[in-house]
Amino acid sequence: MQQHFSLAECDVVGFDLDHTLCRYHLPQSARLIYDSFAQYLVAEKGYDEDLLTLAPDSLDFCCKGLVLDIEEGNFLKLAEDGTVLRASHGTKSMTSEEVLEIYGRKEWKHFNTVSGMVSRTAKYYLYDNYFDLPGALLCARVVDSLDQHDGQKKYDFWKDMVAAIQHNYKISAFKEDCGMYFPEVKNHPDKYLQRCPESVKKWLKQLKNAGKILLLITSSHSDYCRLLCEHVLGNDFEEYFDILITNALKPGFFSHTPNQRPFRTLENDEEQEALLSLDKPGWYSQGNAIQLYDLLKKMTGKLDPKVVYFGDSMHSDIFPARHYSNWETVFILEELLGDKGIVPAKAESEPLEKKGKYEVDQLKVPYFASKQWGSFFKDRLPGLENAEETLVHTWSCKCISTYSTIAIPSLEAIADLPLDYRFTRFSSNSSATAGYYPSPPRALLPNENSVMMK
Repeated sequence: MQQHFSLAECDVVGFDLDHTLCRYHLPQSARLIYDSFAQYLVAEKGYDEDLLTLAPDSLDFCCKGLVLDIEEGNFLKLAEDGTVLRASHGTKSMTSEEVLEIYGRKEWKHFNTVSGMVSRTAKYYLYDNYFDLPGALLCARVVDSLDQHDGQKKYDFWKDMVAAIQHNYKISAFKEDCGMYFPEVKNHPDKYLQRCPESVKKWLKQLKNAGKILLLITSSHSDYCRLLCEHVLGNDFEEYFDILITNALKPGFFSHTPNQRPFRTLENDEEQEALLSLDKPGWYSQGNAIQLYDLLKKMTGKLDPKVVYFGDSMHSDIFPARHYSNWETVFILEELLGDKGIVPAKAESEPLEKKGKYEVDQLKVPYFASKQWGSFFKDRLPGLENAEETLVHTWSCKCISTYSTIAIPSLEAIADLPLDYRFTRFSSNSSATAGYYPSPPRALLPNENSVMMK
């Protein structure tokens, strides 16, 4: 395997939309997502009204990589070998003693399925992106509430949570102004969406001028995608891409066959009948990576065009693109900012009056660094907090070095680099830090461990 990765060597550059090309003001969007689910549970399913009020610091509970054990009402942070590093029952953290008593030092019972990248079953749910995360806090508070009122041992709230998600995000919700989420983003886009930096727009054009084919592959529906893209990229956003695929239903887009998941054309945001093949560039819905790749061969005139895909979800973007399609993958990991405790240099240099008021709030709240759950990358084994050599990588951290070519905090972090810049790949040596650009998270550097885990 070669040691370096360069965009210049790729024929095709693909992007996820939400939290990749379109960045959100995280504290605001997290609160909106929480409220939209909570409102439904209280109004439609009769849950406790207390769920509607949120203490200012309660979003600290949200940490990517948590797994909810649905029947037990427990949230878990897993080590790379599948043992439990930290846990909470509802929102209440367990002590090291409780973690050891309940889970011991053995692999968690569902780890085999989780590590096979099945992100949800009837037994557990893995929280791996910013759309899901506020739901973790809500579920934890539901557990607290049920314990208080019913003293339940096994929990049955999950079906209601699924209904709340469905109500707010179903395909027709945007058009029908259903739920709280879409109407609010439509009415106040600047409150929730960050405009794409000029450097990134310039970079997209530079990629296109260098002869690259540009793809947008998003699980968002065409109407919401249009709202986002017009707001963050501008009304001419379609000119940036050769092929746009909405309602892609990732990860199935990568794992399904053409028969299981054909492409469809769109008319007025309505999906039309299935296409037998994908013959030309354009805007499509659903689909599969196999037929897309056939079209890319035709467009490039190459037998095996090289594709790189940028995304923020390990489960929907990075793992399936690598595992099923063998594409290069660039993982967008905002936690790289939180871990450093820095704000992007760009934001520091602009005078305050030029920033939107939401941007200033945003910088005060590193939403991605959780005090309750500790570092996203590394943690101590429970019960051995004082022994130096017991620091282990989290399972989330292991996935990054296993399935990503490189990991970056944002597109902006690489937009000013020449296209032939040579990034060191994760797989270039056995180090867990090789592929992080511009630098590894502090938790993974020697001598930082004692500071990071407290």
